[in-house]
Amino acid sequence: MQQKERLAEFKKSVQNKFNVYNSLFLNLPYENIENVGMLIPLLLNQSEKGLSDGLNPKEILENFFENFVEIKSEKEQIDFMFRIIQYVERQVVLYDSVEDAAFPKLHKHSSSLSLKDYFQLVEKNKSWDTIWDKLSTFSARIVLTAHPTQFYTPAVLDIITNLRTLILEDKIDEIDVGLQQLGLTSLINAKKPTPLDEAKNIIYTLRHVYYDAIGDMYAYIKGSTGSKNFENHDIVKLGFWPGGDRDGNPFVTADITRDVMNELRLTLMKCYYNDLKGLVHKLTFKDVQEPLQKLRGNLYTAMFDSSKDIGYEDLIVPLEEIQSILIEKYQSLYLKDLEKFIDKVKIFKVHFATIDIRQDHSMHTKVMVEVLKKNGFINDELSELSDEELLDILLHKNLNLVADDYEEDIVKDTIKNILQLQTIQAKNGEEGCNRYIISNSEDKYSILFVYALFRWCGWADKEITFDIVPLFETMNGMDTAQDTMRFLFSLPEYMAHLENRNKKQTIMLGFSDGTKDGGYLKANWSILKTKEELSEVCDQNDIAAVFFDGRGGPPARGGGKTHRFYAAQTNKVANNEIQLTIQGQTITSTYGTKEQFIYNSEQLLTAGLSNTILGKEIVISDADRELIEELSELSFKKYDDLKHHDKFMPYLENMSTLKYYTKANIGSRPGKRGNKAKLELSDLRAISFVGSWSQLKQNVPGYYGIGTALEKLEKDGRFEEAKRLYQEVPFFQALMMNSMMSLTKCYFELTSYMKENKEYGAFWEILHAEYELSKAMLLKLSGMEILMKKEAISRESIKIRESIVLPLLVIQQYALQRIGEGTEYKELYEKIVTRSLYGNINASRNSA
Repeated sequence: MQQKERLAEFKKSVQNKFNVYNSLFLNLPYENIENVGMLIPLLLNQSEKGLSDGLNPKEILENFFENFVEIKSEKEQIDFMFRIIQYVERQVVLYDSVEDAAFPKLHKHSSSLSLKDYFQLVEKNKSWDTIWDKLSTFSARIVLTAHPTQFYTPAVLDIITNLRTLILEDKIDEIDVGLQQLGLTSLINAKKPTPLDEAKNIIYTLRHVYYDAIGDMYAYIKGSTGSKNFENHDIVKLGFWPGGDRDGNPFVTADITRDVMNELRLTLMKCYYNDLKGLVHKLTFKDVQEPLQKLRGNLYTAMFDSSKDIGYEDLIVPLEEIQSILIEKYQSLYLKDLEKFIDKVKIFKVHFATIDIRQDHSMHTKVMVEVLKKNGFINDELSELSDEELLDILLHKNLNLVADDYEEDIVKDTIKNILQLQTIQAKNGEEGCNRYIISNSEDKYSILFVYALFRWCGWADKEITFDIVPLFETMNGMDTAQDTMRFLFSLPEYMAHLENRNKKQTIMLGFSDGTKDGGYLKANWSILKTKEELSEVCDQNDIAAVFFDGRGGPPARGGGKTHRFYAAQTNKVANNEIQLTIQGQTITSTYGTKEQFIYNSEQLLTAGLSNTILGKEIVISDADRELIEELSELSFKKYDDLKHHDKFMPYLENMSTLKYYTKANIGSRPGKRGNKAKLELSDLRAISFVGSWSQLKQNVPGYYGIGTALEKLEKDGRFEEAKRLYQEVPFFQALMMNSMMSLTKCYFELTSYMKENKEYGAFWEILHAEYELSKAMLLKLSGMEILMKKEAISRESIKIRESIVLPLLVIQQYALQRIGEGTEYKELYEKIVTRSLYGNINASRNSA
């Protein structure tokens, strides 16, 4: 019933409204683009009909130009295609605004349990004592990343926010003006953003959405605990990667990190000042004026001057003084308003969000080689030292590193950055920056190199006030993670460090590169097993394991339904905190409005707290584990064969949009790690890898190999075992449902012309066959007639979004065809391909 109600609400509040406003938008008369809007529905119809009839994009567009718009000149045709792309980009923005505006109405019909539902259950079962300890210590950390799949400028974000409000109120005339503004405002960056630009874009959302959303959410939780004094200000925390994540991004320097830290602090002071200004109008009482005005003056200075140090104590002490005066002298008038502000200060302190430093292990290895050469321990290579000798140097030798002693940029900047971290902590507080993440961690040295660099950059004789976080992301890294951590826990020096870090070890497990490396099912199964094993190793050493998940946008980058993912974790996985990255367009699509942020944050908390509240634990039996293992190996074999096919990388390079990702002004980060002339899969960033498959509408990393694995079980007469696994094991069902989402977004008709290609035709057929097989087997496994049958809203949203961008995709493929044929307008066609990336990326937002 709920699904029917939600579907009816979706049709009324999303589909119908979008159709009305879209028709308004398509009829707007912009200079030099008359009639283009009215031709888009016609092009969509011709694209759908042509592709279903077996025509290729070139034939569809040539027919369209000849029979519907009569544009003969190739140059004019190119200009027309650019205008279509511009319109489609804005249709996506309009649809986003309509869907966001409808979110509260759709949420009313949701079957997901909110915090309110859980608190009612607690009251009903009289189980506050059972959950109180968990509620008082549990935490969800939402870490915002700068991965290059989000690129709206602040001006466009303002337009989206305004449209969302106007759509809620059905103000048709003002919506008309807003759509005109949207049509005349550039949606994309004129040049590549710097890491500081990326940071400022996301800080915009912190200021305008998360500051109040987290404050309101905390106030609700506090108010719901009744007589109990709730003081867990870490229950929802914000993490931040822009400006700190230098993995493969040479543009993130020590100076950038410092500038972003300042920007976070200054923006937070603006939020505080705005709140305090509101309180000043209420707290008009004589005895609070002096501390109130002094604090206001300090905040005013601090929000413009990065050299002005205002610490946490400078904020909290006067506020608590005012609190006492209100209680003692002024009948606690407006006390609740003041205490809500005090709680915000206790949540955000002076940092707003915690910047994580992240770097690849290979870069630390380079630094270590240069440092040990400079200090006379080696001549050229680390292999000159025995394992015992290297360990002794890392753990016991005291060096004093000076950045300018080294010539290579990466060495100099790594040292400079670690040296400045104490200063950053002094300004933004320890929580401003207290984690150092090592990408591609493969062994004990991944962690120990960083441990030693901290010792040699000022922490030799004191506590290292940083968590050193390994990121195990490859199959090999995960396979050896248990041994790596067990060895580290055997070192008295490292255990002493953990004692100073509250006996917690944060471990990150990466989905993106894991999927690229091992295929969808094996990567995710390996991550779950690794979590279980590491939980046990940590428990044996009396260390609390905290897992940090790299959750991308689409399922192939670790995305999919987040609540479903966490609710499906087994009882063998440590459940002390939930930590996850939110990437790219998922920041705005899943956490982009106050209502969405609160709803999805609540989903994280209820997923983490549900075992405690509901007393349910998920166990996967040995037999089921064997079956999942068997299926993961079968699917991996199929995926691994594809990876090693001699056409795999050439197909991506020559038939997809892969090379155009680096040309788009989406993000500051290069499209691949390193500078090798020949592109290798290991160097390829997961975002451009997964994104290229998405642009092709083939989504290979999200399902490839699953159909083959399930078919093997069926041929062996064991398909009932798989069906029972799907029905009884939430983890397996979650993965299969995510794969169904990936399959739903496939549209092989778009590229079916490739099967005629002499070089790549056979390879395309391999991809298509596995798509068809996976679709058929997953429908049989789930007992559904259509993909995502039980997720009607997501399915309908995907359908509308895919329809919006189909003309854009046909144009993109046409441009790729023309480039392949050779044309005097090659440069313009390349610009078309690059420009067409944007709309499709944004249209795929509903993925987490």
